[in-house]
Amino acid sequence: APFTTTTRQQESARKFLFTTPRTMRITQQLYEGIDIGGETVGLITYMRTDSLMLSQDSLAELMDLISERYGKENLPEEARVFKNKSKNAQEAHEACRPTSAFHTPEKIKSHLTPDQHKLYELIWKRTVACQMIHATLDTVAVDLQCGEGNLFRANGSTIKHPGFLAVYME
Repeated sequence: APFTTTTRQQESARKFLFTTPRTMRITQQLYEGIDIGGETVGLITYMRTDSLMLSQDSLAELMDLISERYGKENLPEEARVFKNKSKNAQEAHEACRPTSAFHTPEKIKSHLTPDQHKLYELIWKRTVACQMIHATLDTVAVDLQCGEGNLFRANGSTIKHPGFLAVYME
């Protein structure tokens, strides 16, 4: 699912060891706007949100980007919709997402600080990945027995088709 405020804070802490205030400060900068070569652009939407919803315009843009960049075979038959499990969630806004999927992290990297780039790339990748097909894995399990009651199991898997894993891995 795309990021809410809480999930973005958790993931940035897990991946980058960012504190909550640090994450929120950088998110505020991305929201307020960054000069990306002559124009100041807000790079993300709704930095404080419980919503998992994405607008129809953003979904259409994401589908175009995924088709162009990762191939049509990575698009689901229809846009993926996520529901919030919390009864207290305020669904008035969208999820935290890039204002334009075509502001790719590599395209705007030179205009961002290293911390801004890390966080923006995280948000961008998660948003793009949430609209891609699931990954397909081949799994194998082998049971080995050595004497009575000594059973060992070895598990393994290989990626048959990466789907969203081509963009985002938790």
